[in-house]
Amino acid sequence: MTEWFKMKEEEGRTYVFDPLRKRYVKLTPEEEVRQKALFLLVEHLGFPSGLVAVEYSVKVNGLDKRCDAVVFGNDGSPLMILECKAASVKITQDTLDQAVRYYSALQPRYLMLYNGIDCYCFQVHDGTLTPMDHLPSNAECGIRNAE
Repeated sequence: MTEWFKMKEEEGRTYVFDPLRKRYVKLTPEEEVRQKALFLLVEHLGFPSGLVAVEYSVKVNGLDKRCDAVVFGNDGSPLMILECKAASVKITQDTLDQAVRYYSALQPRYLMLYNGIDCYCFQVHDGTLTPMDHLPSNAECGIRNAE
């Protein structure tokens, strides 16, 4: 993909092109971090862009919520939840709690928390979070890329 980080100015606002959503979105501090995370997942870790949903809607305790992004497996099941915060926002227990609430709705294998500075990834097995020392690649997750 060559469209990452393409920007434009319009009416005094800056927009960044999101190649996954295939449209320009307002460039906020959190959106900047999300685009960096999506770039990392797709371009460096090899996840197919067609398996990544941005601002994915979920129901949590009857309330409509949105995950920053969800990576799906080849079988369509949720594989990873991505929770992003602006670089000025520390990753805290509250951030993890937010991701865990989304986990309760989707039951993925991984949770990724990222603020552009700090990145934490947890593997989830039988409801237990295990911190990882790396981000899993598409191959490690059993993702088959289209040939």
